[in-house]
Amino acid sequence: MTIPNAENNKKNGIGPDIWLAGDPEDLKDWMDKGVKGIVTNTVVLKDMTDKYGSIIDLTKRYLDITDKKVAIEIDGHSTSELLDVGEKFTKLSDRIILKIPMTEYALEAFSELKKSNVETFCTTIFSLNQAVIAANAGVTHVLPFCEPFLDVNKDSTELIREISSTFEGWENRPFVTAALVRSVATAHKALKDGADGIIIFWPIFKEMIQNKFTDEWNKTFLDHWNGIYDAGNLNDIGYKP
Repeated sequence: MTIPNAENNKKNGIGPDIWLAGDPEDLKDWMDKGVKGIVTNTVVLKDMTDKYGSIIDLTKRYLDITDKKVAIEIDGHSTSELLDVGEKFTKLSDRIILKIPMTEYALEAFSELKKSNVETFCTTIFSLNQAVIAANAGVTHVLPFCEPFLDVNKDSTELIREISSTFEGWENRPFVTAALVRSVATAHKALKDGADGIIIFWPIFKEMIQNKFTDEWNKTFLDHWNGIYDAGNLNDIGYKP
């Protein structure tokens, strides 16, 4: 299996990816609506393991609701610990991605995981320096955080622009996947500013689908469609509302 990279996505005309987070019972209704896969973090994992039990059983629940990729965040105190824990998950499925916070010992783990052809996410990216270092270590996706910058009155997606601009033209560059995107407005900014993908909870995804003008025009068109039906002019296609 070849590890994906952002340049190949663009060469093949593949647009930005949308990854969903949340409870597997909620996510299963959304997985066939244009999303790339599922992404977890340890906050979500703590809540979900409190609800469903062991983390391996929870991971299997995620795998069971989709044939798409599932990113499991792992953590630890050393490179060897990350690699040992990570192997428990990658043995479950070749659809597992390992998501690891940015630390010194994570960098060596990314290098080793690349050798083993394991797709990886580097999370808790808050600077261009960190993104470049993680990229050079061999990570598949760098995950710059967005919403926390709003808490200090900064542009939520400035870092997306900086990383995207710096990575432009790099051969086999990693994906720039926006993380901690908690609103439709931030999702819009991240995509506009060059993110290769965004990670959002499913209610934000649902909200992104909706628009009041879309609702108004959909009603207009459906009313006229029903008028065609009422006039008997859909009989030849066997349509029944």
